[in-house]
Amino acid sequence: MGEPAVAPERTVTLRVNGQTAAVTAMADTPLLLVLRNDLQLNGPKYGCGLGECGACTVTIDGIAARSCIFPLSGAQGREIVTLEGIGSRQHPHPVQQAFIDEQAAQCGYCLNGMIMTAKALLDRIPEPTEAQIRHELSGNLCRCGTHLEILSAVRRAARKNAFDGSLS
Repeated sequence: MGEPAVAPERTVTLRVNGQTAAVTAMADTPLLLVLRNDLQLNGPKYGCGLGECGACTVTIDGIAARSCIFPLSGAQGREIVTLEGIGSRQHPHPVQQAFIDEQAAQCGYCLNGMIMTAKALLDRIPEPTEAQIRHELSGNLCRCGTHLEILSAVRRAARKNAFDGSLS
């Protein structure tokens, strides 16, 4: 028996938060590991590693995606946005501000996924129904029990968007 075949490393050019970055890794490396370890973007969290909890959510070409199961090879040529790419402490994105205003955090571990999923929803459907909000967030886990505040935050961001178009 010989050694198992190992996929060779390759350099992939990524577009993350409007910036271009070249990273060298194996093609099947999860995007999450590259974002956190190579690009020092710590908004996406490692939760389950199976795409089940949502803590690692980023948007890829505007669609919410689980970066823990998204292979690096699939990210080349795509527009990737992390939590760091939508706002800052000084100028939070309206969805981030709504989460602050509604105090929709306890431990905060799920917030990356909740905010990125909510932003992707509101970009697609500026005035979602309660059922649409609940459906979209149903795959994001929060163990602290701030679900009502999270729903309130998404509704607040949607109202703000409906009022002044601030999410664009």
